[in-house]
Amino acid sequence: MERRTYSAKASDVTRKWFVVDAEGKTLGRLASAIAATIRGKNKPIYTPHADTGDFVIVINAEKVKVTGNKEKQKMYYRHSGYPGGLKTTSLQAVRAMHPERIIEDAVRGMIPRTTLGKAQLRKLKVFVGSEHPHGAQNPAALEIDDTAARW
Repeated sequence: MERRTYSAKASDVTRKWFVVDAEGKTLGRLASAIAATIRGKNKPIYTPHADTGDFVIVINAEKVKVTGNKEKQKMYYRHSGYPGGLKTTSLQAVRAMHPERIIEDAVRGMIPRTTLGKAQLRKLKVFVGSEHPHGAQNPAALEIDDTAARW
């Protein structure tokens, strides 16, 4: 009997839409569940070199929770490319100006830095507030277990 490794093709993939309410969810646990969903790792047809993931809509991005003192201590860095051009911004300041970037940056850090990763990241839609323009896709609720592992 000959066995072959299954490799998903673009025609085999059916994409679903999910909506996640970020209110009260811990940032890292939320981001890892979202990253797995947009990559397709929760599907049996997952293929590392093909985009098998689903679309994820995140609402209430401004209400995501962080643990400890991260609100003041966590910093976001960017560099202009010039000497002395390092800019730092605290999570508190990012939440005040662009709260959707908190979730986008956390998920981006969990996606491969390739063209496939960029394509997968386009399936993430993050919104401030509880309204989103993707109601026509009839998104299903994505349940995320936010309890800490206790062992």
